[in-house]
Amino acid sequence: MANRVKSTGTTTGTTTGTASASGRNVEAELAYLTRVLKAPSLHAAAGRLAERARAESWTHEEFLAACLQREVAAREAHGGEARIRTARFPARKALEDFDFDHQRSAKREVIAHLGTLDFVAGRENVVFLGPPGTGKTHLSIGLGIRACQAGHRVAFATAAQWVARLADAHAAGRLQDELTRLARIPVLIVDEVGYIPFEAEAANLFFQLVSSRYERASLIVTSNKPFGRWGEVFGDDVVAAAMIDRLVHHAEVISLKGDSYRLKNRDLGRVPAANTTTSNDEQ
Repeated sequence: MANRVKSTGTTTGTTTGTASASGRNVEAELAYLTRVLKAPSLHAAAGRLAERARAESWTHEEFLAACLQREVAAREAHGGEARIRTARFPARKALEDFDFDHQRSAKREVIAHLGTLDFVAGRENVVFLGPPGTGKTHLSIGLGIRACQAGHRVAFATAAQWVARLADAHAAGRLQDELTRLARIPVLIVDEVGYIPFEAEAANLFFQLVSSRYERASLIVTSNKPFGRWGEVFGDDVVAAAMIDRLVHHAEVISLKGDSYRLKNRDLGRVPAANTTTSNDEQ
């Protein structure tokens, strides 16, 4: 039978609540050991967990597991926040905050499945198409944050920003190195494809970005243009077709419809009332 944590009736301090027959300063030892292990959350929780272990007669293994679980949870939360900062999202948006009542063309079950991040494990893509204000960026950020919290590295930028970064790398003679580096990031988010037309060189750079990640890592792309108009965006129907082929071969494509969420509470169709103030000369 596994040994159980027992109360000794005496304590050495308020932090750990443990007794030491040999006169050892257990509290100081724990402080030192957790500092060396870089486990501050374990140090903070050890006393409370020890008290609970004695009260509930945990086995030594149960107490150890509880301590380790507390530290792992803290590290995962801290790591998730660090990855979120590194991703450089323009705002913090959660999938749970998305307004499905306003955006009825987005199916809850589809978004919920994407939130499981199976597409990241499968190195697949997600594409959100739709007019401005229909929730494309919100959903892409929400998926990105979910991926960060699950331990994946994520990088966010607009299409124009990604192309500018690749153009700088190309000018410095390190384009392939940059594409290889980006391919190691499990999730890249490319926002606003189609808002600014690409010149031929920019279109070629963007095509290389998509091709370099094909079946290797995930892309999340948002665009205000349907695929049928991507030839206008990239200035070449052939390049656009080849890019779309690679992008959607393993992808979930979601078309969002409706009015802008940002304008839903603004009565933009109302005609302003005429100024009926009468001047003193007219009285």
